[in-house]
Amino acid sequence: MREVRARLAATQVEYISGKVFFTTCSDLNMLKKLKSAERLFLLITKRLPFTVSSPSKGKILSEMQRLVNDDPGSWLEAVSHWKSLLEHDAKKDRPAEGGANPRKRKVEDEVIVAKKSKVEEMQVLEENHGAWEPEKHAEGPQKQRGSITRTESPQEKGFHSGGEKVGDLTFRVSCRCSGAVGKAFPAQEVGRVLGIALMKQFGWQADLRNPGLEIFMHLNDIYSVVGIPMFRVPLASRTYIRTAGLRSTIAWAMASLAEIKAGAFVLDPMCGLGTILLEAANEWPDVYYVGADVSKSQLHGAYDNLKAASLTDKIELLQVSVVELPLPSESVDIIISDIPFGKKFKLGNDIKIILQEMERVLCVDGTIVLLLSEDHHRRLGGCRDVAPLNCKGSHSTDPEVKTLLSAEDKVGTSETMSSAHGASNQEDLYQVSPFGSLVPVECFRVSLGKTDAFICKYKKAGAPQPPGAGCHEPGTHPETAGT
Repeated sequence: MREVRARLAATQVEYISGKVFFTTCSDLNMLKKLKSAERLFLLITKRLPFTVSSPSKGKILSEMQRLVNDDPGSWLEAVSHWKSLLEHDAKKDRPAEGGANPRKRKVEDEVIVAKKSKVEEMQVLEENHGAWEPEKHAEGPQKQRGSITRTESPQEKGFHSGGEKVGDLTFRVSCRCSGAVGKAFPAQEVGRVLGIALMKQFGWQADLRNPGLEIFMHLNDIYSVVGIPMFRVPLASRTYIRTAGLRSTIAWAMASLAEIKAGAFVLDPMCGLGTILLEAANEWPDVYYVGADVSKSQLHGAYDNLKAASLTDKIELLQVSVVELPLPSESVDIIISDIPFGKKFKLGNDIKIILQEMERVLCVDGTIVLLLSEDHHRRLGGCRDVAPLNCKGSHSTDPEVKTLLSAEDKVGTSETMSSAHGASNQEDLYQVSPFGSLVPVECFRVSLGKTDAFICKYKKAGAPQPPGAGCHEPGTHPETAGT
């Protein structure tokens, strides 16, 4: 929500259960620059959820068809805007791309972007979805996580804008159903119903493998959303990352929350493959970055990533332990790190030892942003020191945000669990902080697919220090040791 306002000058920003809807006049080139969005969609329609308690299954399916039949004009308008955006983008890219190879579309995590008139909106989704076409095909992986090779553009397939009925436009319906709707109706059945309605209403032809247009539909207990994917490759698939570690959208969000300034010293003491540092250095280049890890293999992978991204001159790598950092006390401006968790990493109470070393090297008023598992978050006392998230998960730090519906489904969500603290209450927070002088500032629940985690931001509190003490001066950096 913060990014679309800052990067796209977006308005009418709304949040619903893992989806951010916004209005913008930005073109595709600007939309491609979004870093926190998994995928972007142009909105066709957004409605309240279907009620599945009705005894008549046929009645519910008939109501689904009304998504098309009640307002066919909005469909034609959305497709017209979609075509216009693609044509505008093609005119810009035509001289450079000439004989570019067709790209495959990978159906993965989703983010919604809706467009009202000439606008677009965004959402984050995370699960697989089904696809339908009227002809019979063998069940296979592509039914749930397929790839489509684009060999013809919508223009080549004969689409004409202006609101006319189009008989030779080919399409595919991709569905994702969850909650009560998902239990009552398979995604493929819902797609079939919507596909038949589209063929009857507009005369379009279904084509699962090579469509000119894809329609995405998501139904759950909170909303019914239909949109058009804007890009064939997810925005989360960064061209500058060779080997993915942490999900790039999460890494960027963590770096964004750290509020990195030019000349700062930024440390990731458990950098792994370096995804956080890559995202940070790509967005905020005039900074001194250091990545540390005890694993030589991880550092080799990180170096390969830095080399592929041409960032070897921006980021220094050290093979050291996170509990024995070769740095002076209070020498680092910002620490950003993904604390390992899972079956391979059972830190237990060692998480507090790690935090103590981070606290030691961090400047007074410095910032720490951590990705914590639910277990780590609980061991550190959670967000008990701050205003709690309401029971529906619809809290936001942004006073301008209008929340449409309460959110209960946390899959693919990013939920604010606390507000930024002013100086007036930092003293109270310091007294109950679970570790040393680190004061909790913000906490967000995020989905990593099969599990949830928390992005937690802390500030280091401390008494004012005399001139020359504490942190290094801007533009200077402490010497580091390590192999």
